Amino acid sequence: MSDNRIGDRLAIGDLMTGWIHRDRERWEELAGLFHEDATLRILWFSGSARDFVDRSRRMGHGPLRSKHFIGPPAIRFAGERAFVETNAILLAELTDTGIGATVHNRFLDRVSRRDGVWRIDHRDSVYDMGGFTYPFGVAGAPDIDSTSLSDRHPREYAALAYLLEAAGHPVTGTYPTRFGAQEAAILEAGNAWLAEANAAS
Repeated sequence: MSDNRIGDRLAIGDLMTGWIHRDRERWEELAGLFHEDATLRILWFSGSARDFVDRSRRMGHGPLRSKHFIGPPAIRFAGERAFVETNAILLAELTDTGIGATVHNRFLDRVSRRDGVWRIDHRDSVYDMGGFTYPFGVAGAPDIDSTSLSDRHPREYAALAYLLEAAGHPVTGTYPTRFGAQEAAILEAGNAWLAEANAAS
């Protein structure tokens, strides 16, 4: 079975793996993944992509370090639009303590081609599972009030929320988790967005 979308798939795949620019603090390249009016919502930020890049730049000087591993995307096309689901693993640690976190998430992206170029219109992150890690062993790691933490955040991202808040980045509200209502709403909205493109073609 032939696929006349091979070039489009490669271009969108480059957008997904381009998240490495955030880890490497290549801010112009990171900004280039998004359309000018793009938005995103992740655990510590909700707003415009432009503001996200600026906040990320300022976070780079703090104690929280992170690295992302990005899987191959699952892509559904509708004309000049695509809805993309990408597995990711986030490794994070606080440089001033003996504690880190590993989080498995999925990026759910609305992507469109404008003037011949594919870029991200909107990004959501769904949190599947996560937990603490101890780069230097459990001995000497800070004590964590697990009851208080579980009261404030779902277990899927509680460990990452702890690190973010310890680094001075408040986590407010609740965020999508696997098979939850928020994830279902994102998928439904993505399907409707693709249907608009099909109806217009």
